Amino acid sequence: MQKTFLYSWILALFLLGLAGCQKTGNPSEYNAKAADPTRYDAAINKLTQVVVHDIFSPPVASRIYGYANLAGYEALVPFDPNYESLGGKMKRFSTGPQPEASAEYCFPLASAKAFMTVARALTFSTNFYDEFEPAFFEQYKKDGVPDDVYDRSVAYGEAVAKHILDYAAKDMYKQTRGFKHTVTNEEGTWVPTPPAYMDAAEPQWNKIRCWVMDTCNQFQPPKPFAYSLSKGSPYEKEVMEVYNIGKNLTKEQRDIAYFWDDNAFVMNVAGHVSYASKKMTPGGHWMHITQTVARQKKLNLMQTVEAYTLTSFAVADGFIACWDEKYRSKTVRPETVINKSMDPKWTPFLQTPPFPEYPSGHSTITAAAATVLTGLMGDNVAFTDSTEFKYGHGVRKFTSFKHAAQEASVSRLYGGIHYRSALDNGAAMGEKVGQWVLQKARTRKGAVAQK
Repeated sequence: MQKTFLYSWILALFLLGLAGCQKTGNPSEYNAKAADPTRYDAAINKLTQVVVHDIFSPPVASRIYGYANLAGYEALVPFDPNYESLGGKMKRFSTGPQPEASAEYCFPLASAKAFMTVARALTFSTNFYDEFEPAFFEQYKKDGVPDDVYDRSVAYGEAVAKHILDYAAKDMYKQTRGFKHTVTNEEGTWVPTPPAYMDAAEPQWNKIRCWVMDTCNQFQPPKPFAYSLSKGSPYEKEVMEVYNIGKNLTKEQRDIAYFWDDNAFVMNVAGHVSYASKKMTPGGHWMHITQTVARQKKLNLMQTVEAYTLTSFAVADGFIACWDEKYRSKTVRPETVINKSMDPKWTPFLQTPPFPEYPSGHSTITAAAATVLTGLMGDNVAFTDSTEFKYGHGVRKFTSFKHAAQEASVSRLYGGIHYRSALDNGAAMGEKVGQWVLQKARTRKGAVAQK
């Protein structure tokens, strides 16, 4: 009787041990759940919340989105045999660590971990991630990802993130901190503008390593019109256009200007009281346009991450190209010229951002983003943009990405902060940047170029 009991006890322990070693989830089932694109969207949205809170300038924000998405993409690539690493297709970027060939992974989890690790490392307010991540990552366990697969996938995501952060550390960002633009007060050159009279933002941004472009001036635009207030000169005509439009704005023009403001830091002044408003950057706006249309078209996770990644590259390279020209031409803002020479009481509808006028950053990066998204998702893709509804900027409808980019561009003229040539030449440069990203940053195996 005792032997029978002993054998039964040993057998029970053996079976219990086997049960403990068994996997708790079916890979096809938990990977299908983990590959829900809305999870990656949630990570993007959390990063945007932190970028807004930390008040990163638009160029710096574009850098953060670029590296976080690169990490998310590289960690996800093994999940889909139709896609490949961006190693060798970006400026001095090599393929990073690879997963074990015979081991099981949940690559959507690895991708999310890589993204969040880089986002956390490149921003300040980590408490936002502390509040977000526990429930976010717990969902993968609820999907049935076994503990060993979970741990292996997280470790792989962290390894990819480290590779991306090592790459980021060599892009000259740290070396460009602390520099100030020297204001010369030469006629026609940029000077600080009201109400805050802030220093010029990121005067060394052209020294940041390009993402896909060969050089910062690869798509250098034509020189701006020479400063001249002589009646009928090209420059004087542009000044008068800004002045007259600003004095006679329609409600539609005001709505357009305000919708696309995307000024990360607006100083509000009321009498002796001043306070700042935080808003989304242009890059963040286009990340969320990407999200809107990816959901609308029901893109899978790989397609969604591809769209985020290539769009972020176009925006980041667009800022580098644009800022290179801004601090070469150092063009004065309309507000300064009009107040000094025409009407001291005139104010632009939008607050003038703190950097030289030419070319328009909005025009450049929106054209770059729209070109990439058109290449990936097609032309004439109608969508409703409610990106900044929560900031009080309303909702607008567009017939295509290009339509949205064109409206974003002209919004700067309505806002009274750019001349028309800055819009036109900025948009032309941005389109070239976007085409270059599609041509060089090939993500799909066997593709010669994405058009």
